[in-house]
Amino acid sequence: MSGVRAIVLAAGKGTRMKSTLPKVFHELCGRPMLWWVLCALRDAGADEIVAVISPEMEERFAALGGARGIVQKEQLGTGHALRVALEALPTRRGGRVLVTNGDMPLVTREIFTAALDAVGSGAMALVTLRSGPESSFGRVVRKGNRVERIVEVRDATLDERAIEETNAGIYAIDESAARDVVGRIGNDNAQREYYLTDAVGILAASGAGVAPVLYPEGRDLAGINDRVELAVARQRMNERLCASYMRDGVTIVDPERTYLEPELTIGRDTVIYPNTQIGRLSSIGEGCTIGPNARLSNATVGNRTEIRESVVLDSTIGDGAHVGPFAHIRGESVLADDVRIGNFVELKNARLESGSKASHLSYLGDVTVGEDTNVGAGTITCNFDGKRKNRTTIGKRALIGSNSSLVAPVEIGDDALTGAGSVVTRDVPAGERVAGNPARPLPKK
Repeated sequence: MSGVRAIVLAAGKGTRMKSTLPKVFHELCGRPMLWWVLCALRDAGADEIVAVISPEMEERFAALGGARGIVQKEQLGTGHALRVALEALPTRRGGRVLVTNGDMPLVTREIFTAALDAVGSGAMALVTLRSGPESSFGRVVRKGNRVERIVEVRDATLDERAIEETNAGIYAIDESAARDVVGRIGNDNAQREYYLTDAVGILAASGAGVAPVLYPEGRDLAGINDRVELAVARQRMNERLCASYMRDGVTIVDPERTYLEPELTIGRDTVIYPNTQIGRLSSIGEGCTIGPNARLSNATVGNRTEIRESVVLDSTIGDGAHVGPFAHIRGESVLADDVRIGNFVELKNARLESGSKASHLSYLGDVTVGEDTNVGAGTITCNFDGKRKNRTTIGKRALIGSNSSLVAPVEIGDDALTGAGSVVTRDVPAGERVAGNPARPLPKK
């Protein structure tokens, strides 16, 4: 949708959040609320997006990416914020300006496009919704099918407070009209601020059309003012995400107790059980079983893999693997196809080749394990010597006995065996059998 500039008002301090973090950077479903607004604007076809921010937000906003930040040095109201943005932008004749707030993460592309379509019949369109008498939103006073003005609750009469149609705070404005009206907004009010809602009455009084766009789903228009409202919005967003993945062929047994993020890849016929959290661009193949009680973050998982009651962070797991229960895989570990990791096993920066197993109570850090090797219960790689991390290499088809301690750096060859309780401080050649503390070769039969 060419010729559309989007301006996001995001400089508010959000004092009711009671936080040192600017309000619009509080997260829901793994992303700042401002990120969700920017995504919806891009989906709506805005060809230029700017956000009005406070000076202390500059560094964090730059890291977010996807839009230009314009600093409002003094927060003097929404009307002032729009003026600051327009003064920083070159004039675009015949364009439209879409104005929204940075604390409305549930707003969808459809809401924005409806407002933009309606502005064609006048100088401005604003999104409205039905609210109860207790609502703090400004009341929409109509004159026929046009909006005459917005009355803030504190200024409304009893009759005006009874109006059910309220202002959602989303505006689409002809750019020429926007540039003209921001200079005419005054600050003759108790707060001495410039309110964008005053632009509605100014434009209507001048004969310009102001079209209301009544949106039926009020939950999608919710602004976030405190952590209670953030939690409600997070639940709503998670509901949307789960529904989207389910429609793509994923079974989610209990969406209310499954926590997902956007930009995940989850293959068809994968089943996700309750109390599972999947985030940070994780990718899961087809036909997997994830959960219950699993947490995956920046994880890549192949097809037909099972991960139960376990944590997988920043790691890759191949096809047909079995993980858990109660395993912890982290630190860029890589599990090849058909690997089995069992109860209370921790992997860190480990690579296990296909068919290898560590079934019980082990710590494998900074290690490479060859194909079809079995690591016995209680085995640990002693990878830290007090100054640096050292690596352990275990070959193919090796048998590592229960309670073995492998003191790195050390290499155990193909088809080698360590006896139960061995403390291995020296390399073990291929086919060798060792045991003891320190481990020594066993007599050959």
